[in-house]
This record gives sequence, structure tokens and C-alpha cells, in this order.
Amino acid sequence: MKKYPVGLIGLAVMGQNLARNLASKGFPVMTYNRTTQTAEEFIKAYGHEGLDFCTTLKDFLASLERPRKIILMVKAGAPVDETLNALLPFLEKGDVLIDGGNSNYHDTIRRSQSMPKGIEFVGMGVSGGEEGALRGPSLMPGCNKEAWKVIRPLMQKIAAKDFSGKPCVTHVGPDGAGHYIKMVHNGIEYAVMQMMAEAYDMLKRMYRLPPQRISTIFADYNQGKLKSFLFEIAVPVLSRKDDLKSGYLIDSILDKAGQKGTGRWVALDALEHGAALPTLTEAVYARSLSSFKKERLLLASLYKRTIPKPPIPLNEFIIVLENALYAGMISCYAQGFELIRITAEDQKWKLNFAEIARIWEGGCIIRADLLNFLHEAFLIEKGKPVHLFTIPSIRHALNKDIPSLRAITSVAVQYGVPALAFGTALGYFESMTSAILPAQFIQGLRDFFGAHTYERIDRKGSFHTPWSNLNL
Repeated sequence: MKKYPVGLIGLAVMGQNLARNLASKGFPVMTYNRTTQTAEEFIKAYGHEGLDFCTTLKDFLASLERPRKIILMVKAGAPVDETLNALLPFLEKGDVLIDGGNSNYHDTIRRSQSMPKGIEFVGMGVSGGEEGALRGPSLMPGCNKEAWKVIRPLMQKIAAKDFSGKPCVTHVGPDGAGHYIKMVHNGIEYAVMQMMAEAYDMLKRMYRLPPQRISTIFADYNQGKLKSFLFEIAVPVLSRKDDLKSGYLIDSILDKAGQKGTGRWVALDALEHGAALPTLTEAVYARSLSSFKKERLLLASLYKRTIPKPPIPLNEFIIVLENALYAGMISCYAQGFELIRITAEDQKWKLNFAEIARIWEGGCIIRADLLNFLHEAFLIEKGKPVHLFTIPSIRHALNKDIPSLRAITSVAVQYGVPALAFGTALGYFESMTSAILPAQFIQGLRDFFGAHTYERIDRKGSFHTPWSNLNL
């Protein structure tokens, strides 16, 4: 019986495309899927590419080369545990299990720690969507060094390429580190998309531009410092005509944004770690707000607003908006990397920030020229987990473009256009770069009503003041 170098379980679209990617790079794949019909249809269509399937796990395992390398592309949560429980009794020392789904990193840590001795487990973030899985995704594996040695040849072959032509994959760190980095990636994705949506909204509301005109503005942005996959796909999204009626499709899409949970995980994790992620969290809230369509329609009828004449000519506004987007996105990345730093310290993970930025340069949803800028910025710090705002090249860029972010946020407030992402991105920058914040006032209030104590700036220790006994 022919032996296959890799096996893959789970033939939803991502699993199918990843299997085809592996086969196209010289790694024939044996597949297995709970629903046999799906596997049969897949092999009928693509079996000639170096793919096959088994109807039982026993035959599937027997078909693989030792040590076995098995990729799980099944739904996160219980299905992963169920699949692992079915496989583990038949695995042998040296076999490697790779969870390529969007698993919660806490689950990945648990699974890694509970693996039988000799069985390697990899929690691998995979970003790029369906097309990325087929053409080359960004891969974020978390595992020990032994497992990385085994899977490295496969992953380097199928990954996307960065700006230097190197594969967009690296050994991120141990156990849950890979899925954690993917989770934060998705949080940044939420924030960037929300900021882009707010930019679209300003151009639509304030300047009353049709979708096609906005698409040309975004196309121009994609030729400059905002060049990215998201701005690239924004052009066809905005310029697509509606097949069912006259006009543009974007105007017929219901304004309720969906979410699959990873953004919410980031927000919750930030709260658990005491990290400040206002823009990433606000992007999750923005999607939640969008879901209240019925309530918004009612309230919109009760609170009338008129949009006055735009403050500056459109050609000037476009330039300011571009600079504001750039500064705002840097703020988003700074928040994401700061959460990674805090969690890595808590988990005792040694992470390379330059490498994380590098593997996001290609394949993933947030791939952009900005990632190359961040990669080079972190290289100056030798990949150490420093705050992004402290790096000279970042400081230079922000000093240049923060005035535009202030201007755009101010205009949005003045003209009644919701700008949750712009506002929080600016607020994070203003707070992090302020030597003194009004938290001293909060501490005074807390000590007054709850005797919670406070620290002083001129001496060590905790202090309490009997405020109500004072003669004012």
C-alpha cells in the first residue's frame, strides 16, 4: 500500500484547499472526512492532483509514513477533542498532530499538556482564507522544537512568501503561542476593517460620494503607504454592480456585520490580562452595535441629524484621511503587540516580534506594506517585545501623521459620523504618550468612598486620607 507523507482530517473548504496546496508542493495527501460523500466528491474533482481518501480512521492511519504527520482542519472546540480522542489510541511515539483550526489558545495549551509522552502536538494558526489556504497562507505554529523540526519542511513549502521571498512561517513559540498570535491577528483585522468602514462612511455621508468614486479613492490608497490586501479587495466590493437591480451591490447589503468569535476572544483576553486594547475591542462592539438594526431604525427617526457642508475640499480631505488611516493602523498594531507582550510574559513565552510581523507580510488577511515597515522597525530592536511607539522609525511616522488622525476624529465628531475606531486609536496614542493621566482623581474618589488607598509621587507606600474629616 502506498504511504503518504501527510494526512489531513476535515474537508470543509479550508481543509480541501490546504490539502491541494500540500499536494501541489510535492506532498501527496491522504484525507479523511466524517462525511464520506464530501470526501468522495473532493477526490473525484481533485484526486489527480496527488490526493486520496480513506473511509475509516484505521485505514487512514495505516496509509501514512512514520512518523505520521496529521493536520486537523475541523471545527474548533469539542470536534477537535473528539477527533483527538479517536486518534490517540492508535498513535505511536514521534507522531505529530497539527490543529490548523481557529482553536482557543487555552484549549491548545491544555491539549499540548495532556498529550501522551512521545506524541507531539502543534497548535497552528492559519490565515489567508480559502484562497490563502490554496495559494499560500501565513502559518503560525506553536509547539516544541522537536515537532517543529518534523513539520518545518512541509510548512515552509506551502506558506506564502514575505517581501524578501522567505516563507511566511516561523516557530512562533511553545504550546498555545501559535493560536494566540492568530487570535491577536484577527483582533487587528477587526480593527483595521472597522477603520476602513468608517473612512468609507465619512466619504459617503459628508461628501455624498457614490460607491464607485470611493472605490477609486481606495484604489489610489492601495498604491501608496496603505497598500494591502484589504484595500485591494475593497475596490471590487465597492464597485460591484447589483445583479438584481440597478445600482451598486454594496448599497443593497444589510448593515449588520457578522463575527465568528476570535475578535471577542481578543477583547476578553485583554480584560483578563489588564491590557489596553480600545480599538480592537471597540471594533467588536461596533459589530455588535450593527446587529441592533431594528432599534437603530427607531432611534434614527427620533434623533434627526443633518450633515452640514464638508469642512474642506474633497481633494484635501482624501490626503488627510489617508494619513489618519496610517496613523490609526499603527495604533492598532501597537495595541495588538502590547497584548502579545503581556501574555508572553505571563505564559513565559519567548517571542520574536520581528518574526511575527514578518510572517504577516504575505498570505494573511492583514498582509500589507505596513507589516514590512513594522518588521524592519522591530529588527532594530532585535525582535525584542518593546512597545511599538518607542521605536524611532515609528515615532517619526506618528509625529508626521497623528495631526491628521486628530483632524479626522474631530471632523467625524463635529459632523455626527460614528468613528469608534478612529477615536479609540487616537485615544490610545494620546493616553500612552501622556506623562500624567487623570487617574489620580479616580484614586482620590476611590479612597474617599472605599478607603482603597493610593500611592504618592513623592514617597513610597500606600496612603489613606480621612477625607470626610477635613474642613473644606
